[in-house]
Amino acid sequence: MPDIRVVVVGPKFEGNIGAIARCMANFDVDELYLVNPCEIGETALHRAKHGDYVLKNAVTVTSFEDAVKGCFLVVGTSGVVTKGDNNYTRIPVSVHKFAEDCQGYKEKIAIVFGREDIGLLQDELNRCDVLVTIPAGEKYPVMNLSHSVAVVLYEMFQADRRPVRLEPADGAEKELMYQFFGDLLDEIDYNVDRKEATAVMFRRMMGRAIPTKYEFNTIMGVFGDAAKIIRKGGKKWA
Repeated sequence: MPDIRVVVVGPKFEGNIGAIARCMANFDVDELYLVNPCEIGETALHRAKHGDYVLKNAVTVTSFEDAVKGCFLVVGTSGVVTKGDNNYTRIPVSVHKFAEDCQGYKEKIAIVFGREDIGLLQDELNRCDVLVTIPAGEKYPVMNLSHSVAVVLYEMFQADRRPVRLEPADGAEKELMYQFFGDLLDEIDYNVDRKEATAVMFRRMMGRAIPTKYEFNTIMGVFGDAAKIIRKGGKKWA
């Protein structure tokens, strides 16, 4: 199974935190980061059961960036699904498909869960490489926080027992590709007001696809060559 860090942003109930620690232990995941959590006491320890070691070793931080620092892939979770194409920051993939696509990952993956009441904020979603969701009934699609963690980790655990896919790119290659895409936007004088949104859309699209190492390098080469040609020839695109 990939090296997983569970990140919980702004949890309000210590019972949920304890239950999360318990289900992490069930699926051999022991790295828990909490962003500005509520006070953690005996209730959390009681709910953690034999996963109390996860809870005791949890890292508390004050920002989203600190929680995902050093992770190759940042995965946001949401029970809210947008069906239109315009709001691309909320277009998810199912957790089952994502888990299958993650086979072979050797670098750390942060799976981020939001607050019990409002989930992840828009700027937090924008920082994620991909958004996953757990399919549920339309009448009540939003699951309890700790239950969501259990389902996601279960899918990741099960996917690890299926035939392995092709090797994915590493973190350095992925970030270099995003850099080259940004350079390309600069060279074509892309609309400043749309540049950030387009960069987020590209990151999200590539996060959903989870390309292999070969695919990442091919795309990176195309962007790099295009930027060089435009820079050399002084060409600008409309």
